[in-house]
Amino acid sequence: EFVQQLLLRGDTVEAGVRSPEGARRLEPLKQKAGNRLRIHALDVGDDASVRAFATNVCTGPVDVLINNAGVSGLWCALGDVDYADMARTFTINALGPLRVTNAMLPGLRQGALRRVAHVTSRMGSLAANTDGGAYAYRMSKVALNMAVRSMSTDLRPEGFVTVLLHPGWVQTDMGGPDATLPAPDSVRGMLR
Repeated sequence: EFVQQLLLRGDTVEAGVRSPEGARRLEPLKQKAGNRLRIHALDVGDDASVRAFATNVCTGPVDVLINNAGVSGLWCALGDVDYADMARTFTINALGPLRVTNAMLPGLRQGALRRVAHVTSRMGSLAANTDGGAYAYRMSKVALNMAVRSMSTDLRPEGFVTVLLHPGWVQTDMGGPDATLPAPDSVRGMLR
């Protein structure tokens, strides 16, 4: 949805996806957008994949980076925590955006806008956690939130704006069909 709306605005998009051949929604957009959309393999949990992505994309200025990759992890109670799943969730949701941002800094520093956005979740709020559970997801989003707070401070002297965006409860594979917000509305709000 991000790609679709950015293309409609006239932007050029470098889309990173785990499996380009499985990105069925991007192919029709690619056919319409031509060279305004390039699709790259990107596993935010893998250093080599992130470096390859950044090498391909940072051949010129990058104005905006949107870190949107995420996994939910297992939603379990305290006694059922799966530590391997938690580590994977943390690697994708917290370390992934940090890894990608670091790799993309050369292109972002050449860009005119110097904007970095990270999709987080209200579930990463300490104050809003009245339900408990969902340890992997909640902890990974808290870590992301703190990383972005530090990043914001570190990059501000260079003119960067680094933000966290809460998309709402969105009708996606992760949010499920009972979610309250259609993806186009969520993305429209985040881009605004």
